[in-house]
Amino acid sequence: MPPLRSAGSDREAEGPEYAGEYRLQACLGAGGMGVVHLATSPSGLRLAVKVVHGQYAEDPEFRARFRQEVAAARRVSGAFTAPVVDADPDAVRPWMATLYVPGPTLSDQVKRNGPLSPAELRRLTAGLAEALRDIHRAGVVHRDLKPSNVLLTDTGPKVIDFGISRPVDSDLHTETGKLIGSPPFMAPEQFQRPREVGPAADVFALGSVLVHAATGHGPFDSESPYIVAYQVVHDEPDLTGVPAELAPLVARCLAKEPADRPTPGEIMTALLPPSYEAAAFIPAQRRSSTPPAPEPRSPASWDADTPVRVPVDRPRRRLPRWPVTATALLVLAGVGTFAAVTFGGGGSPAKDTRKAPVAEAFTGWQTPLQKDGDSAAPTCAYVTDALFCSGRGIAIARIDPATGRVVWSQPAADSDNFSAPAPMPGSLVGISSADRGLRTYGADGAPGWYMNGSDRDSNVRFADETVLFAGGSGRLKAVAATTGKQRWSHGLKGHSEPRFGSYDPFSGLLPVFEASAGAAGRARTLLSALHPKNGEIAWQKRLDGDLVPVGTGADGVLVLRSANRDSRTDAVVLYDPARGTARRIPLPSLMDEPKFAVRGTTVYLLTPTGQLVALDTAASGGHVLWELETSASTVSVPVVGPGERLYFSASDGRLLAVDTARGALLGQTGPRLRDGRLGYATTVPAPVVAGGRVFGTAPDGSVFAVDARDPGTW
Repeated sequence: MPPLRSAGSDREAEGPEYAGEYRLQACLGAGGMGVVHLATSPSGLRLAVKVVHGQYAEDPEFRARFRQEVAAARRVSGAFTAPVVDADPDAVRPWMATLYVPGPTLSDQVKRNGPLSPAELRRLTAGLAEALRDIHRAGVVHRDLKPSNVLLTDTGPKVIDFGISRPVDSDLHTETGKLIGSPPFMAPEQFQRPREVGPAADVFALGSVLVHAATGHGPFDSESPYIVAYQVVHDEPDLTGVPAELAPLVARCLAKEPADRPTPGEIMTALLPPSYEAAAFIPAQRRSSTPPAPEPRSPASWDADTPVRVPVDRPRRRLPRWPVTATALLVLAGVGTFAAVTFGGGGSPAKDTRKAPVAEAFTGWQTPLQKDGDSAAPTCAYVTDALFCSGRGIAIARIDPATGRVVWSQPAADSDNFSAPAPMPGSLVGISSADRGLRTYGADGAPGWYMNGSDRDSNVRFADETVLFAGGSGRLKAVAATTGKQRWSHGLKGHSEPRFGSYDPFSGLLPVFEASAGAAGRARTLLSALHPKNGEIAWQKRLDGDLVPVGTGADGVLVLRSANRDSRTDAVVLYDPARGTARRIPLPSLMDEPKFAVRGTTVYLLTPTGQLVALDTAASGGHVLWELETSASTVSVPVVGPGERLYFSASDGRLLAVDTARGALLGQTGPRLRDGRLGYATTVPAPVVAGGRVFGTAPDGSVFAVDARDPGTW
């Protein structure tokens, strides 16, 4: 790594030339703890790189704090925050790089142009509430929301500087003898009970920020921080100048007791209409190699309560375009974890080769499937001409794909966690649970064969009329999908803890893989291709790196994800079984837990923060076709569909469609939250594409369908 070089000893003279692999081009600003530089990634992304001052780099306590800041960065994401691209808290001079977005801070805007208008204030409120919703759902408390930490852009406000943020479940809420935060924007509990500070403290700060935006001063004002602290704890806020229609909501945010304050989701609901609609936007997309494409049409909001189609040409209101200044955006984004027991390939729906008829004027539908309770999205699969779904309290339900009517359902305990239904021979549908085993049902809902579950049989795949199980014992076993009778059971040569990849119906082989430490601690991965019916190995190959199969591309080439020692994705590896050759394509930048879709020679990588990258693997070194910021977060596995389309779901219940030819967002549905409250699914099921429709599920427990032909009408 190129060294960080300094031109002098004082703070302003600290002039590092590099932060990791990023050459620092210009100084954007300096703060008490570091300097923010403009940089460009190898793929052409403009970055804001925060480099810690030299004197603090020697402080172990500060390093620990910065390390926790970076950790929080990988948990936070959303439309009103932006992802961290790279970071190294252990470098000689710790640094962190985020996407760069120019724009003034709210503090500078008010100072330069005076208080915001009522309409601007209303949009700011909606945007900041959504930002806090994204932050809190990632389990992080910001603890320092203030006007100088709110960046105004033409796509809405961005919350920046998570330097003193903490995970909700962290014991490190404050350092002994230190007051953490900015007194005019701190909640009473931050002064009185600092170890009990939770998400409600950010809502209090939001109220103070809104008063400042509306009036030019805070609700508690004094030049003495001690007097401000007393006012925050004991006095009523001064709301003089706050628009009458917003004053009651702001007053609720400034309640002394945390329990009396609204949640960010409740704030957004209170502003409807029209603020939520005003806050929605389609971000501009980046392209590295293709000419600029026409601006995609603005997606209308799909009505979550009725099947009435929303007109395509409904205008989409935008937030005001703020004056642009050279202020860097340093917003931390988070990482979601996707783990589920599934049949088939990586959560993707079973391929339906039949052409199902589609109604000429399909208007869509939404069906509540799960009873009230914690938010969780059902999982679904399209089998023949029916949609089958599982969810909390529902082992399996058959749904009419044309109308959304529940034909029949089988109940289950709320604690049961079943996989997505999978098609099986003999008109059976199967569901799997580590606790409840494998259950099958006929198309009419009649129970089929059943197999008890066990902790050893936690990894399940359906392939070639066979159900395969793998567990910690190292042995694999397979049963006939029609009867449940055992086909074979044995270990695999070279494997001690084998895991399943995605079954390839074209070759009839199931990849099995296992990573282990090789020479000098370097990871190696053993790949085996299995004939599901008889358990025989078709071929076996040991490759360098920690690799996971993610799909099959053109000519039967196996596509694998490569992870570095920090479990960050650094490359795509292509293994050609016919030739026995492997080719490694490094990514332009490291990615955190992306989900994959493969079509031909193109690999699509979707990060938990909503960044979508199209990688062309045809050339020896690979080539990034385009990159797109989608504003989604905690996303599902992407699913390729006909007509150069790609679909995926977000944790708030949105379904998004992307034009893979242009790298453009075609449309998205509205969020679907239970009772409008914060309640995001931690595991997001993939949508199902079949019969000219796209079927999605949402954390409000519903299943819905939209017309695949024109996502602009969603």
